[in-house]
Amino acid sequence: MDNPSARSYPGAALPSAFFTPGVSSFSEFLQAAAPELLPGRRHAPGGALHGSHGGGRGSEAHAPHGTTIVALVYDGGVLIAGDRRATMGNVIAQRDMEKVFLTDEYSAVGIAGAAGLAVEMVRLFTVELRHYEKLEGVPLSLDGKANKLATMLRGNLDAAMAGLAVLPLFVGYDLDERRGRIVSYDVTGGRYDEHGGYHAVGSGSVFAKGALKKRHEVSADRDTAVRNAVEALYDAADDDSATSGPDLTRRIYPIVATVEESGSVRLGADEVAEVAEAVVRGRHERPGG
Repeated sequence: MDNPSARSYPGAALPSAFFTPGVSSFSEFLQAAAPELLPGRRHAPGGALHGSHGGGRGSEAHAPHGTTIVALVYDGGVLIAGDRRATMGNVIAQRDMEKVFLTDEYSAVGIAGAAGLAVEMVRLFTVELRHYEKLEGVPLSLDGKANKLATMLRGNLDAAMAGLAVLPLFVGYDLDERRGRIVSYDVTGGRYDEHGGYHAVGSGSVFAKGALKKRHEVSADRDTAVRNAVEALYDAADDDSATSGPDLTRRIYPIVATVEESGSVRLGADEVAEVAEAVVRGRHERPGG
C-alpha cells in the first residue's frame, strides 16, 4: 500500500517526518510525527479516583499504583530509593516493581502514582535526554532536565484529573554547583526545588519524611545516607499498608541509586540486601527505630 507521508522519499521505509530537520526535543518530534504515542494524548476514564495521587488505594480504575520514594542529599552527591510494592485498590498488584530509574549520567527519577503511565513517562524522558544530547552535542543542564519533566507532567494533566496521576521525584548532580539536588513536582507539572536535604513522595511519604527529619544530615557520607534511606522506607512500611518493607523470605529489597560527580549508579542487590537485613535485625531490638 502506498504511504503518502513517504512519497517524497521513494523507497523509504520511514515517513518523511523522520528525514525533516527539526528541534532537539524528542517529545516535540512525536507531537508532529506520531502524536498518538504521547502519554498525554490518550483518553483517560471519567470520574475521580480516590487515593490515587500517591498510594493508589481505592482506585476505581483498578490500575496498579507505585508507592513510596525517598531522596537524600549527602556529602558528595544525592541518593534516591524506592520500595518495591505496587497496589491495586486493597490488593498487592506486584511485589517487585521497579520504581527507580537512571535517566542519564547525572540524573535519576523515582516514580509514584499510576504505574503504567509513570514508567512510560520516565522511559520517554530518558529518550528525550539522549535525543537532545545527540542533536545538540551537549547534555541539558540540570534545570533543563527538571523543566522537561515538568512539561511532560503537564501533558498528562487530563489523566491526572481523572485519578491516573503520575508523581515523579527527580534527583541529579549539578556539575556547575558541584552538589546533589532534589526536585519534586505536583500533578499539574509544578516543580519545586527541595532545599532541606531530603524529600519523599507517595502514600508513605509522610512517615518517611518524619523518619528522615530526625535521622538525616546533608553532611552524612554515602553509606550513612543509604542506611537512612532504607530506615525511612522501613518506617513508611510500618505505618502505610501500600508500602513494602524488606522481604527477607523472597529476597526483595528496596532499589537504591546514587548520583555523584563520577556519574549515576544503581547499587548492587547484595549491597542493598546487606543494609536492609541489618535494619531488620536492628528493629528486632528496637521496633521503633
